[in-house]
Amino acid sequence: MSPSVAHTWGSTPEERASAFPCDALAGPDALACFRAVDVHAPADVLFRWLCQLRAAPYSYDWIDNWGRRSPRTLSPGLDELEVGQAVMGIFRLASFERNRHLTIRTAGGRVGRFFVSYRIDASGPDHCRLVVKLLGDLPTGPMGRLLAALFPWADLVMMRRQLLNLTKLAQRDA
Repeated sequence: MSPSVAHTWGSTPEERASAFPCDALAGPDALACFRAVDVHAPADVLFRWLCQLRAAPYSYDWIDNWGRRSPRTLSPGLDELEVGQAVMGIFRLASFERNRHLTIRTAGGRVGRFFVSYRIDASGPDHCRLVVKLLGDLPTGPMGRLLAALFPWADLVMMRRQLLNLTKLAQRDA
């Protein structure tokens, strides 16, 4: 059976088979979801926009940003990264490589722990792919099974909007 769009949106089989920084953080049975978009902008411009996730989530602001609009211009200093910094409120910066990836993690809780790598694959001076891998160490039992069924779809709705917004803003600034 092939994986559903909720688990693979926009990504290729080759991208899903490749290594991501978040792989080293999650357990071997973690739920995996991939998302990917083409971005017609240089990697450094896209990376600056990924750093903006420190300020806002860039998806549906009325849901996950308390109705406040995510900034539409780059905020000075947000690209000055240090491991441990807050990202989108509930995540912490786990690792990064400038113009290549931003990897974040949650602290964990009743619904599990989540790890996300936003990876930039440059394919030219003005074009790249933004490939995201999200891993979830979910609880066992009925709660874990329910999350495994519903989470990929809910995340697809939110992260699709986030990636499209970040793509639009990076392309505008390119």
